[in-house]
Amino acid sequence: MSNKRVLITGSSGLIGSEICLYFHQQGFELHGIDNNQRAVFFGPQGDTTWNQNRIQALIPKFTIHTLDIRDKNAVLQCVDTLRPAAIIHTAAQPSHDLAASIPFDDFETNANGTLHLLEAARRFCPESPFIHFSTNKVYGDRPNFISLNELDTRWDFADPAYANGISEEFSIDQSKHSLFGASKLASDILVQEYGRYFNMPTCCLRGGCLTGPNHSGVQLHGFLSYLVRCNLERRHYTVFGYKGKQVRDNIHSTDVASFVWEFFQAPRVAEVYNLGGGKTNSCSILEAFQKVEAISGIPQVYSYEDAARIGDHICYYSDLRKIQTHYPRWNLSVSLDRCLSEMVESWHHRLSA
Repeated sequence: MSNKRVLITGSSGLIGSEICLYFHQQGFELHGIDNNQRAVFFGPQGDTTWNQNRIQALIPKFTIHTLDIRDKNAVLQCVDTLRPAAIIHTAAQPSHDLAASIPFDDFETNANGTLHLLEAARRFCPESPFIHFSTNKVYGDRPNFISLNELDTRWDFADPAYANGISEEFSIDQSKHSLFGASKLASDILVQEYGRYFNMPTCCLRGGCLTGPNHSGVQLHGFLSYLVRCNLERRHYTVFGYKGKQVRDNIHSTDVASFVWEFFQAPRVAEVYNLGGGKTNSCSILEAFQKVEAISGIPQVYSYEDAARIGDHICYYSDLRKIQTHYPRWNLSVSLDRCLSEMVESWHHRLSA
């Protein structure tokens, strides 16, 4: 391949930075787009400058472009100049709670920003894979209407049709998504449409909880990372609804990056994949408390509020059968317990620095 240049949006975030490192190891020239908007959305605790500095130290020739993806002309000019071999789009306003208070910022970032990147790709590098990080929130609250069993520490699907989790065939229609879910669904559909209409190699990765040791978790986004930080700082953690038994599947950022690499090498047109930890790497909040306490030796300080977050899933884990059928070389390599151990170690280091 003559063109070894890759453009990654949200490059200072957890997933963007991991992908930067992964493609660097494969010999690619890395260009990132990141203006630290996470610090604007979430305040100082969401600041990713530390991670950008880490990436620049690990990848000496890494180039950061501080443009805002909401700036159409800046995006077009950047992609025109670079003509990258791939565009990997991880940048977003990621909180469904926050979106309700900043609806214009949310939609302009998630939907308009994605449209700017897609149109730039169509004009200047239409054969380059466009890999978009969508979300499981595109399914809205429909998973909550699947029959459930209440177990001691978690909810789980009672319907055997969902024994492997939620598949890509699950409906995205006629449900409550949150404004964040709606803006991400708009971007998801756009990515599919550019693939189908213009025959471009695009895919949407509908993530569960994408996590890992370099996550700047905050209360409104980054479930496990924020929980670990609260534990280590003996900070109060609030559980919202469902008895703390709500279930999420968690996938380590390394496994996310390795799938992006697999798709890049053998791209498909207008594909959709549920990318998560599956049932194997799922846990409830109560189970996460137990696991983190066992690692840190610190009791979790928390309280419970009966009101659940709007549009929150009671139980969600990804059915990985499609993704593993299309890309049989890919599989989960990091267990949930190992992931949590790495997160505890990372937060110890950051909090003591």
